[in-house]
Amino acid sequence: MTVQTRPLYQTIHNAIESRIMSGALRPGDRIPFEHELMAEYGCSRMTVNKALSALAGAGLISRQRRRGSFVTRPRIHMAALQIPDIREEIEQRGHAYALRLVGQADLDADGASGALLRLPPHGKLLSLQCVHLADGRPYAVEARLINLAAVPAAREADFSTIPPGSWLLAHVPWTEAEHRITAAPAGDDAALLEVPAGKPCLVLERWTWREKESITYVRTVFHGDNFDLTARFASQAARGPLGD
Repeated sequence: MTVQTRPLYQTIHNAIESRIMSGALRPGDRIPFEHELMAEYGCSRMTVNKALSALAGAGLISRQRRRGSFVTRPRIHMAALQIPDIREEIEQRGHAYALRLVGQADLDADGASGALLRLPPHGKLLSLQCVHLADGRPYAVEARLINLAAVPAAREADFSTIPPGSWLLAHVPWTEAEHRITAAPAGDDAALLEVPAGKPCLVLERWTWREKESITYVRTVFHGDNFDLTARFASQAARGPLGD
């Protein structure tokens, strides 16, 4: 019987990927230099370079000449607007945070759900619906889809105790995001928000990717009394001709 052994570059790749995925290495952190990895694993520069090239190709690290390699920092299309973690936002406003998980199910990535996450019609999604509470009152209703091919560990997470967004930020590196902000009357979410049907609401949608791989889609509905968006930025003239 032949025992298949994993190539050493794959072992190095998996070890670094695991540290990034677990949050031990955060965006912007430097990973060990090539000569450090060569000493640690007793291998050639070519082997280390093959592992780092694979990590860079997956969008997990960026390689900078003469500086080393760093965990990739996310890129956001809307640079003037940062949407914080909801639990953090509620607690920063001085309220007690709580979470109510309304529904959780595995779905096939086809039809409307697959289209929302912009996936081809195959694979599995984790569908979640939850209510974020501030001082025991509904603050927002969240409907989320997670691509299980990209985030298989989501199956084991206890989303009755930790908000999906908080868990993803802590465990899953991402490289790019897109936001869409709209206003809409409360519909199916009215009962969960405990507001009258038709009440004006703010709807935030967000897609995130790791390079070309979809990670998650989330639609969060706030009734207008609970949420505001604030962004501060300078004019082009104030920043200078190069935007510094």
